[in-house]
Amino acid sequence: MTTHHDPLVHLHTDRTHPPADEDGGPPSGAPSAHRRSRRPGFGRLWRGRPEDPRWVRPAFLGLLLATAVLYLYNLSASGYANSFYSAAVQAGSQSWKAFFFGSLDAGNAITVDKPPAALWPMALAVRIFGLSSWSVLVPEVLMGVATVAVVYAAVRRRFSPAAGLIAGAVLALTPVAALMFRFNNPDALLALLMSVACYLVVRALEDGRTRWLVWAGAAIGFAFLAKTLQAFLILPALALVYGVCAPVRLRRRLGQLALATAAIVVSGGWWVAVVELWPESSRPYVGGSQHNSFLELTFGYNGLGRLNGEETGSVGGGGGPGGGGGGQWGETGWDRMFNSEIGGQISWLLPAALILLVAGLLATRRAARTDAVRASFLVWGGSLLMTAAVFSYMAGIFHQYYTVALAPYLAAVVGMGAATLWERRERVWASLALAAAVTASAAWGYVLLDRTPDYLPWLKVPVLVGGLVAALGLVFAGRLGRRTALAAAGLGLVASLAAPTAYTLSTLREGHSGSIVTAGPSGASMRSGGPGGGGRDGGPGGGGFPGGGNAPGQGQNQGQNQGQGGPGGFPGGGTAPSTGGNNQNGQTPNGQNGQTPNAQNGQNGGPAGGPSGEGGRMGAGGGGMGGLLNGAEVGDEAKKLLETDADAYTWVAASVGSQNAASYQLGTGDPVMAIGGFNGTDPSPTLARFKKYVADGRIHYFIGGGMGGGMGGDSGTASRITSWVEANFKEVTVGSATFYDLTSPTA
Repeated sequence: MTTHHDPLVHLHTDRTHPPADEDGGPPSGAPSAHRRSRRPGFGRLWRGRPEDPRWVRPAFLGLLLATAVLYLYNLSASGYANSFYSAAVQAGSQSWKAFFFGSLDAGNAITVDKPPAALWPMALAVRIFGLSSWSVLVPEVLMGVATVAVVYAAVRRRFSPAAGLIAGAVLALTPVAALMFRFNNPDALLALLMSVACYLVVRALEDGRTRWLVWAGAAIGFAFLAKTLQAFLILPALALVYGVCAPVRLRRRLGQLALATAAIVVSGGWWVAVVELWPESSRPYVGGSQHNSFLELTFGYNGLGRLNGEETGSVGGGGGPGGGGGGQWGETGWDRMFNSEIGGQISWLLPAALILLVAGLLATRRAARTDAVRASFLVWGGSLLMTAAVFSYMAGIFHQYYTVALAPYLAAVVGMGAATLWERRERVWASLALAAAVTASAAWGYVLLDRTPDYLPWLKVPVLVGGLVAALGLVFAGRLGRRTALAAAGLGLVASLAAPTAYTLSTLREGHSGSIVTAGPSGASMRSGGPGGGGRDGGPGGGGFPGGGNAPGQGQNQGQNQGQGGPGGFPGGGTAPSTGGNNQNGQTPNGQNGQTPNAQNGQNGGPAGGPSGEGGRMGAGGGGMGGLLNGAEVGDEAKKLLETDADAYTWVAASVGSQNAASYQLGTGDPVMAIGGFNGTDPSPTLARFKKYVADGRIHYFIGGGMGGGMGGDSGTASRITSWVEANFKEVTVGSATFYDLTSPTA
């Protein structure tokens, strides 16, 4: 049976290349099927490749438009999302020095605990359009649309148009992708740049051109400036695939890999070199480090500490050494991506992707060393397996939303595998593998939906039944008529995507704020213990948090529902509010009833999307975990107090912990110093330097409450500063918040 006119196939015939010429350039006489149309302007954009059916380019543009519309829907419900990063974006829009270093405040006291590349697009948007939820989050949405486009383009190069569309749709409808491409953490930029790197390596594997590999290295290096060493997780897979499969001589391959490595060092290292060589006295303190060193931050708290759980200055280590060990950040082991914490975020099509990856490699087992189709499977599949393995066994800080890094790799493998097996469906093994992938998706979708029995309880049965019926049809796809086979394939695709789509739509309907966020409906990501480990309606989260007591729940109504912390479980003791993983009421600037930043009441909203109303449930310094995971509520009276004579001070206030400081800064628009950085454990500033700032009249108020002097860092700086302020300065109470006027000594 000839299938080259089938819309699910339409594969190129040039899937292998002849050997490269002696200069290592593209093969002489290499096919030109991938050359772009010469049509200028809009016609070329709309028509695409001349060899494509007319529906291809409109379908691709429609996919991008649909992704943009989906991700923009209800975007402002998240307010400022993670106020920690939004405050740094605000600072970067006010000060170019803060922009360059990634400072949390325009006074440049301390940086965020990541390099600043992910902040730069948002800060530029805020400079142009002003500070708002949309100016902060729309750049993240655009990164999501761009990632879908890159994955489509990478898959389309060697597979059918339908394969690229399937890959793009799988990515767009993955719940954790819908979460993080609408959120202001660094993960959106990281996912985009990792996808670009894989695409460029695939290009390099086609013709052996050095430039593609060097650009791939540059993309990975810039990704390092988004989220440090996580950008390097896929390097072993990419280097090995290129070293083995590239269509040039071995010596040239090694030289090209060396040049790509140099590109990584240059594109990622220039900023590091500037920071390390810049005099410490005239730059902000490197947040997250204990000795004001970005290299220490990179290889410690954000590096090896994430793997072994020994993050200096962190709030607690992680799981045991593999094999299902449990710890503060959840269970580790081979099945971590499928468990109740992670499964609903990313694993919907993971079983199918693994089946399709094996089948794709089996289908190309007899191909030449330089076969570009097999190389594509190895690039995307190797990246998927490498990242998933590290995530499964890392014992340090691990949040569910990290798994967005897997989404592009998983989507590409699904698209490529489906096209490859469809082309070979007349062969029994291929039709059986295709049926197995659909069966696995439907069955696993049923299991994941059953974990949230109150959410769309009717959906799981149609997903399972539809998937099984489609799988039965796919078993005989090679013997059925074209329309019947296409109907079975379409039913299988719908059954596979229905469940993750439902979770994605649930994610889009809700606002998300705070430091720990998860996709899907309430109960979709339950953690047995540790930070964020409670029910997402704010119930108790189980033991295991530093100091004992229950971890905060990730509440959808984060102001109303509160997980209870045991004695000593949180800084300052007392009740631990929910972390606000999802906030159904949402947070939008200038809203009412405490549901939004600058709201009036503080009863129904969470604090992290931006300052909320006075007198809310958070208390004096108030965010989740005493201000660690969420920020404080800022009422109108507090804003008026801080804004009085604000221009006379470098910082209108200082507060222990970055989230509290960020909330007051977003509420007032003026710099607020974060003592001790994110966790309150960084030794910045020292007590002596803080006293000098006060003596010089550079800080107006100290905000009481909050994290209670930090969480036990090596220095105890935050505790000493807090004690000194409380003993020497006048206390001012505004609503439920306590301030100390640093211009009014008690003596």
